[in-house]
Amino acid sequence: MSSRKGQKAAARVVREQLAREQRRKRTLWVSAAAVAVLVVAGLIGWSVYSSQRSDDFTPPTGANEAGTGVVAGSGPVTVDIYEDFLCPACKQFEQTSGPTIDQLISEGKVRVVYHPVAYLNRFSTTQYSTRSSAASGCAAEAGRYREYAKALFDRQPPEGGAGLSDDELVDIAAGAGLDRDGFASCLREGTFKPWTEHVTEEASKAGITGTPTILVDGEEVADRSPEGIKAAVEAAGR
Repeated sequence: MSSRKGQKAAARVVREQLAREQRRKRTLWVSAAAVAVLVVAGLIGWSVYSSQRSDDFTPPTGANEAGTGVVAGSGPVTVDIYEDFLCPACKQFEQTSGPTIDQLISEGKVRVVYHPVAYLNRFSTTQYSTRSSAASGCAAEAGRYREYAKALFDRQPPEGGAGLSDDELVDIAAGAGLDRDGFASCLREGTFKPWTEHVTEEASKAGITGTPTILVDGEEVADRSPEGIKAAVEAAGR
């Protein structure tokens, strides 16, 4: 009798162990399935997000085909200029070599693509880099990017502050010959903020780590002086 009870008890223990093992396996399968669902959902979500970001911007009139910059000139040598309107070195480059760039454009030697990136928002309490870049998009839409960009550098605020207000950005536009009301509407509606994000993201993907960065036919120019720019363009045109 005692032997039969012992056998029954042993059998019960085995059944309980098997039941626990089955429950454990079911739990693992459910967990694995849940993780797989989350991974797939994440991949789908990222794909949708990426596709939306790539399409969710409108470049201004005069932008290049990729929508990463504003084009001036149509010469055989391409010059890419990555600039941030809060960058003191960019202001210096504009003041020293800007006239040389303009001359090369007028002589038909270069096709310049200006990329107004927003790298220096951390040095502004109001994301001035983004706001000024978006404002330059409004100016480009009206065909006056260069005039407005020069004026922005002339009025460049110091790093670490609020930067220029939207009203001041509008005043600069009016002084550069842009329609005040049309520009103000474009700026305050944030029409070209998504474009600014696109320009900045693509610049970062292309390995641009600082401003100003000047490329002549894809090669970075170390000497950004007027002479250095001319020499690089002449070498590329040979």
